[in-house]
Amino acid sequence: MGAGILLSRLMGLVRDRIFAYYFGTSPVADAWRAALRTPNVLQNLLGEGTLSASFIPVYAEFLEEGRHETAGRFAGAALGILSVVAGSLALLGVLVAPWLVELFFFGWDDGKQALTVTLVRILFPMTAVLVVSAWALGVLNSHRRFFVSYVAPVFWNLAMIAAMVAGGVWWGLGERDLVVALGWGALVGGVLQFGVQLPFVARHLIGFRLSLGRGVEGVGEAIRNFVPVVAARGVVNLSSWLDVILAATLVDGAVAVLGYAQTFYVLPISLFGMSVAASELPELSRMRAQDREVLAERVATALRRVSFFLLPSALVYLALGDVVVAALYQTGAFGLPQTLVTWAVLGAYSLGLAASARSRVLSSAFYALRDTATPARIATLRVVVSAVVGIALMIPLDRMGFAQLRLGAAGLALGASVGAWLEYGLLRRALGRVIGAHGAPSDALVRMGLAAALGTATAVGLQLVLPPTHPALLALETLVPGGVVYLGAAWALGLGDPRRILRRRG
Repeated sequence: MGAGILLSRLMGLVRDRIFAYYFGTSPVADAWRAALRTPNVLQNLLGEGTLSASFIPVYAEFLEEGRHETAGRFAGAALGILSVVAGSLALLGVLVAPWLVELFFFGWDDGKQALTVTLVRILFPMTAVLVVSAWALGVLNSHRRFFVSYVAPVFWNLAMIAAMVAGGVWWGLGERDLVVALGWGALVGGVLQFGVQLPFVARHLIGFRLSLGRGVEGVGEAIRNFVPVVAARGVVNLSSWLDVILAATLVDGAVAVLGYAQTFYVLPISLFGMSVAASELPELSRMRAQDREVLAERVATALRRVSFFLLPSALVYLALGDVVVAALYQTGAFGLPQTLVTWAVLGAYSLGLAASARSRVLSSAFYALRDTATPARIATLRVVVSAVVGIALMIPLDRMGFAQLRLGAAGLALGASVGAWLEYGLLRRALGRVIGAHGAPSDALVRMGLAAALGTATAVGLQLVLPPTHPALLALETLVPGGVVYLGAAWALGLGDPRRILRRRG
């Protein structure tokens, strides 16, 4: 799973570098980020995280009991229901796109709004296909087949890269026409992402029959699990939407900067938080009937594993975020001011990085225990706090910045970090009442922090003494030695063999 996510994220970084070259922080870049976020509500409500929380525990339990035909019929019903719901909502989104854009991005001029509407109408169908693709991921995960489902987004990214390269190099399209071509590439890529998983899914489905779930065992329980998870995801998605809407009230480029920073923010969460949480969900679901101490030990091991990678990631983003951002983005229309502002936003996000990743693991534990309501309630509180803090900080920070760009988006990121830690603390307390103590040992976390500090200090020292060079080369000269020092220090401090931890992560 980790390998699949790594490949897809690396391809996503390549896609974003090409995007930054052509669009930078221009109004067109804002329109793309806003258009991509608007139909994303559909994916967040019905996609991977929500579907996994409601589908996998039921499906995995059927498999554990040896009821493979029942599992196949349940999978067919889930696909039928999901296809109808996602398709209907996507069609509705296409029809109401002009009103959505006018409502949420009212401060933009007519040309920028019109471009956003065009992109939203292309991206709603893409999102519906990606939602259905999450069904295939759930099936494969339940059968412990992780690589294909998590490497499938590579094809989505490749389609967008091909669209930008073909449009920019071969066809010589202008900025607006090029971003529309990018939208069509994203739609084609979504179809490819789903299609590449189908042959592997077909191998595991016995008794599969597409239906709308009438009388199919397990559907009722899955829907009961689904509703509170959708409510939680809906609240979280509302927070993301609100961040984009608020950023759209700032200077041109603020929405784009927020998107660039989120790319790096999500990277370690996906690689180390989501991969561990997703791989643990089927196993914890199978262990539901076992002693709570066994579950607690499993959760503690997962939290320790996530922390091993997230602590150094957060420190690197804080201390060397300019090196990281410049290595990927500083090219073409993306210059030094854009790098500095993106670093500020990324640094604010990094303060909540570890909490966000750990919360994924704790939520998976609740879902495995068939408790979807508790994470939903806590997510609602997190969103409210994030919004209040973000708005309060956005206004004063928007008075500072570099060139034409301002730091208001960093206030939104700080609000997200405060909300992330609140969510993590409440999830820990609630889960502790169910399974007992389950956190990673505090002494291990201290040693991880010390090792991460040594690795980061090494990278910062190299940055200060090395001569000026290309941003990508500087990143290699600083981050690679810093990573080696971290792994070596972790081993010396008794945190275990880093090679064994790397193998266990996925």
